[in-house]
This record gives sequence, C-alpha cells and structure tokens, in this order.
Amino acid sequence: MSTSAHLPPKSDANKPSIINPPSSKFTFWLVLCAMILLATNMRAPIVALGSIAPVVQEALNISETQIGWLGAVPMLTFALGALISPSIGKRFGIENTLIAMIVLLTAGMVIRTAIPTWLGFLSGTVMLTLAIGFANTLAAPVIKQRTPKNIPLITGLFSLTMTVMAGIVAGVVLPLSEWVGWQWALGGWSILGVFAIIIWIFLRIRLGSSSDQAVPIAEQGSSNISIWRTGFAWQIGIFLGIQSLLYYTVASFLPSILISKGMSAVSAGQMGSVFQFMAPLSILSLTWLVNRGRPIQALAVLAATLNVIGIAGLSYASTDLAWLWSGLMGAGCSAIFTLSMMLFSMRTYTTNQASELSGMAQFVGYLLAFFGPLGTGWLHEVTDNWDLPLFITLILMIINVGIAWLVSRPIMVDGKKA
Repeated sequence: MSTSAHLPPKSDANKPSIINPPSSKFTFWLVLCAMILLATNMRAPIVALGSIAPVVQEALNISETQIGWLGAVPMLTFALGALISPSIGKRFGIENTLIAMIVLLTAGMVIRTAIPTWLGFLSGTVMLTLAIGFANTLAAPVIKQRTPKNIPLITGLFSLTMTVMAGIVAGVVLPLSEWVGWQWALGGWSILGVFAIIIWIFLRIRLGSSSDQAVPIAEQGSSNISIWRTGFAWQIGIFLGIQSLLYYTVASFLPSILISKGMSAVSAGQMGSVFQFMAPLSILSLTWLVNRGRPIQALAVLAATLNVIGIAGLSYASTDLAWLWSGLMGAGCSAIFTLSMMLFSMRTYTTNQASELSGMAQFVGYLLAFFGPLGTGWLHEVTDNWDLPLFITLILMIINVGIAWLVSRPIMVDGKKA
C-alpha cells in the first residue's frame, strides 16, 4: 500500500488558516479521548435491553414479538444511517454531523425510559439507534483523516471501549434495575452522552471541521471509484452482516435461550456479560497482531470459525460450558467488527472512500442483520423452541468462514494489490 495514501492533507492556499495548529501528539490524544467517549454510548443502550428484556416486557405489557422488533429495529436504523451518513457528513462536516448525532442518541436514551409505553420506548430506540448508525459509519473516516498513522491502534481502542462498556452494562443493568427501577437502569447511562457531546464540541473548535480540509492531488486521482460496483465492498458488507446477525441475536436472546435450557435467570444474565467481556482480549490480540504484520486473512478466518464453534456449542452442547460458547462468540464477533473497521480505512485511498465504503458495507450488513433478532423471535414464537433459529444461525456462520477468506485478501477497494 502506498504510504502517500495515508498522509494527511497538505496545506493549500485556499485552505482556511489555523492559528497555532495543534501538534500531532495533541491531535492523537484528543481524537482518542473523543473516540472513547463516543464508543461508550454505541453499544450499551442496545445490550442493556437484552439483559433485562423480560423486565421491560412485563413493565410495558408487550409480546415476545414486540421485544424481537426492539432487537431488530437497530438493524434498520443502522442501515439507514449508514446509507445517508456519508453524503451528510461530506456536506456538513463529519465532526458537525457526529455532534448532532450524539445529541440525538442522548435524547433517545432519555425518551425511551421517560415515556414508559410501547410507543415511547420504540420512538426512543429508533432515535438512538439511528444516531449510532451514523456514528458507526463516520468513525472510520475520522480516524483515517485525523490519525492516519495510527489506524489499527485507534480503531482497536475504539472497538475495545464499545465492548467493555457493553459488558459492564450487561452485567450490572439487571441488579441495578432491582435497586433503582428499570427506567433509571436504562436511562441513567445518558450522562455519558453528555460527556461525549462536550469533548466532540471541543474537538470541533480546536481542530476545525473535516469539510475545511483540502483534498490532496493523490486523493483526487482515485476519487472516481464506484464503491457500489466493487466486489470487495459487497464481500465486506455480507461478512459484516452475518457477524452482526449473530451479535444482535445473541445480545437479544442469549439469556432467554439459556433459561429455556434450565439455567437460572441470574446465571443466564451473567453469560451475557461473558459474551461481552471476551471481546477485550479478542480486540487487543487482533490489534497487536495486525500491528505486528500478521496475515489478516488468517485472523479473519479464525474469528469466523470461533463463531461457528460458539453457536454450535450453544445449540447442541451442555449448558455447563455455556461460558465457553458465549466467550467464543463474543471473541469472534468483536474481532470481525474490529477487523472490518480497520479494512474500511486500510483498503481505501481517501477519506471520502473510507466513508463511502463504511456506509455501503454497513448498509448491506445491517439489512442482513435485521433478520436476526426479528426472525429468531418469530421462529421461536411459532415453533415454541429455539432449535430452528439456532440451526439457521449455525449454517450462516459456516458460510461466513468462506466469506472471511475472500474479504481479507491483500487487495485495495479497486481490486489492486495492497
């Protein structure tokens, strides 16, 4: 891969001057802090629902299918956000767009608990997940543009924070709901959104908007690639989609599946934490190995294989090893997501291409993932057991092993050798 592909834009006569431009070290730490605070808000609101779904279902007097819809709605709004966010970010500036989305996310967390009805909860969920859909897409181009020499590191820490926070919330939200009530247990996390808003506004003021950045000549020459017509983009979209289908299905139904197999509610909830907490080890290992130059193709295939073993164990093996199956799926899902985020930046030539690839792949991916929680909830209600939805999920995970090999080949978005 050409070194020039990752160089930040050079100064230009038409580029607005910046008094006392920040040092690269300052920029690194500011972007890292902003990304970490953004990440704390991007999975916790979704995982929290899966951990106390029976409590919310009883409190709102809704059906299991409606709970399935709450688990499936994020896929549609993530897909919508991924589809429209590249053009909006390009027009208004990535940082400006992200600030607006963090405000929307925070408001959604408050609304879905302040209005304890089915419509209120659904409306808040739509708001916060649409905002997360934008953030999912625009995180990669921010990292590529602001810290081009530290893409694997920043991406790894960003993904790590999401999973650690999700694990914390999954473990504490149920006992917290028994102490302060389910509304505070879900809505109280909105304070993290307030902190994220503050640091992103500071970043915007200090570094300027991405729309102010000049486009280097090297980027102009490769800007006419149609992302939607590249095989790599479709492969990574399907790869990410099958992973997301598993992730959100497990996040929504893992406790319920294990309870049906005879596990206590408390122990089943703890398996949700295991699913989330295995991610840090996976992400740290992946980031270290990528930085050391280990073959990405082998890492991708390994991550997909972990998902196969995990879902097979959950489906057919004893619940005595539920911690192992949950951990393997958590490790596989987090590695695939993190690797995909890295590829958005590492396999594109420009910031705009990174944004477009991220948006296209996540749009395709989340449309596929939509059928996970919704289809699983519907099939369980129709058949009155988990056998069929788990078997279908297992088949998809096996297919994803082959897709992992394809998507991780050392090629750029236009098919040229990386």
